[in-house]
Amino acid sequence: MRQKVIAGNWKMHKTNPEAIRLVTQLRKYMEKTPPRKTRVIVCPPFTALSVVHEAIKGSKIQLGAQNMFWEEEGAFTGEISPRMIKSTGAKYVIIGHSERRRYFKEDEHTINRKIHLALKNKLKVIHCIGETLEEREQNLTQDIIINQIEWGLKNITPEQMKNIIIAYEPVWAIGTGKTATPEQAQEVHAFVREMLNTIIGQNVGDRVTILYGGSVKPENAAGLLAQPDVDGALVGGACLEARSFFKIIQASEQV
Repeated sequence: MRQKVIAGNWKMHKTNPEAIRLVTQLRKYMEKTPPRKTRVIVCPPFTALSVVHEAIKGSKIQLGAQNMFWEEEGAFTGEISPRMIKSTGAKYVIIGHSERRRYFKEDEHTINRKIHLALKNKLKVIHCIGETLEEREQNLTQDIIINQIEWGLKNITPEQMKNIIIAYEPVWAIGTGKTATPEQAQEVHAFVREMLNTIIGQNVGDRVTILYGGSVKPENAAGLLAQPDVDGALVGGACLEARSFFKIIQASEQV
């Protein structure tokens, strides 16, 4: 049985004191009502990783980074290596987020290099995929998904997929207030599983955890999470306030 996962991507928010306050409050909620079946991950900015790690020690909250570079080390000013991420106590890293693709022109080749290096360094990967509004309106959603799986996960083995979570994020729903309907999310998640079985290996898609991301809020979480192929959520804005994020965790617990 696939475990439910609720991950919070803080993006470029929260100073270190703000980050500590947020996870301290989240921890209090989770200690009062501990999740029984949901894995909870928070992904603060690089600057807050170490202080958040200290604040969540001994709790059920796990830590992830939002990005990483594709080399172990070197003259790459401003970049962060997987070893640096691991040294903060983080165990996860988001790779291929649509904002990295849009603003920093990351392509499937770049994303594939990052995924391989993250796995080599024993980091678990949250691999983001998804189509733009223009691509959806042109009925290209499935073509985009196939391309992102085929090339983003090139040479990834079924064994390595045990350390990869897929996050389907329709780009048109990220930060826009628009959300895919539960039926739309289910349709794409089922297709992702089918493609993983075809491209990576038999039964891989049946086992992998697939999250939905895109304007997930306490108000719509239950409907999305109730879908048979939606295993959790990659939450943006709603994870920046402990109470709203915890409500999404509770919704995961109830389905």
